[in-house]
Amino acid sequence: MSMNAKLFWTVSLLVFVTITGAKGDYPVMSHRYLADPASLVTEERVYVYCSNDDESPVEGSYNIPNVVCISTEDMKNWTDHGSVFRASDDTKWAKKSWAPAAVERDGKFFLYFGNGGADIGVVVSDSPTGPFRDPLGKALIDHGTTGVQPAEHMWLFDPGVFIDDDGQAYIYFGGNGDDNVRVAKLNRDMISLDGDVMRMSAPAFFEAAWVHKRNGVYYFSYSTQPRAGLRIDYMTGDDPIEGFKYRGVVADQPPANYGDNNHAAIFKFKDRWYHLYHNRVVAKAAGIPTGFRRNLGIERLRYNPDGTIAKIKYTEDGVEQVGRVDPYARVEAETFQAQSGVETEPCDAGGLCLSSLEDGDWVKVVGVDLGAAGATTFEASVATEGCGKIELRLANPDGPLIGTCLVESTGGGQQWQTVSCELNSAVDVKDLCLVFKGTEGPLFKVDHWTVK
Repeated sequence: MSMNAKLFWTVSLLVFVTITGAKGDYPVMSHRYLADPASLVTEERVYVYCSNDDESPVEGSYNIPNVVCISTEDMKNWTDHGSVFRASDDTKWAKKSWAPAAVERDGKFFLYFGNGGADIGVVVSDSPTGPFRDPLGKALIDHGTTGVQPAEHMWLFDPGVFIDDDGQAYIYFGGNGDDNVRVAKLNRDMISLDGDVMRMSAPAFFEAAWVHKRNGVYYFSYSTQPRAGLRIDYMTGDDPIEGFKYRGVVADQPPANYGDNNHAAIFKFKDRWYHLYHNRVVAKAAGIPTGFRRNLGIERLRYNPDGTIAKIKYTEDGVEQVGRVDPYARVEAETFQAQSGVETEPCDAGGLCLSSLEDGDWVKVVGVDLGAAGATTFEASVATEGCGKIELRLANPDGPLIGTCLVESTGGGQQWQTVSCELNSAVDVKDLCLVFKGTEGPLFKVDHWTVK
């Protein structure tokens, strides 16, 4: 990242923290520009797959060649898994990977994506974070697939995948017209269609088809056209394909989205329902055009007694933490609730690490359970040719100092060593900030940390 981009991020997050107190439910993963979120829920974690706006120009158009995955186990602290699929590298036929969707079946993870608005592909992995491989060597669905046409100005993208209680899987997609909703059954292999594509219709349908099921009712939600405010509307029915009836609005335009495109996912995790979306608050705070640089946000979703969706009222801190962070186990450094100035990059040791750290940059991890007896030692895996220190502070980047960990040269930017320091007053459940200090940057990289 260039120095100007680094400055944008730093200024952006300083402004955001000043305004909101770093509450963090928008933006989520504020060091990246991510959009069009889709959820995959496992027993312990929520994985979110996103269009990656990091490479889009500040002005001009979208450039979305890859999918980024993030995840959480407590709905407040999120882990950056980086790019898990790049169409131009991982397929021989696609160049773009817009608005992905993912699902798990039979121990495999399937990722669906739009190659722009031209066709839809599928890739598969043994892990939710990849690597993903192309099993078909071609698109799963294109404009020639039986049932897609006829359609007026069809956008063939934004797949949403749903597996019903009876095991039947469906893929929903389409865009740019009330009658441009399409659905098809998927075979058990999840990479082939079971029959022809079928037609659906939704009032003011624009894009972002999504289906979930609750108490036997199917909910089809989507982004509306500009004439309807680009909000998220929904229909319900007792069948996954036929008989849907319009029910109203899930949510109006998100705050700080500036009347631009909208995309949302709805999912359940640990007995709570959520609405995951994007807006443009980070680009706005950075002082750059907001059109092609989006960021994620999340909000609780609730239902009325009759099963209709209670219209969402957006907040800056609307999601409660479910569970605590165990600092006595390995904590990935790229896991945090809020940050200022940090970047992430692939690590030779596996996964990602914090990188491009400069004096005063920080990450905040909330709900860290240090225990009644408390921790006495902090350890971190670092790599650098330079030097600096990690300050451990409670609550905020300028909060009480409970430890200072010195970092000296390890011999290289991927030569990893463990550094440690004593901790004081590290007891009970606290929000912990890692503040990075030094005279010249970039200072060092951090892979993971723990306490004892």
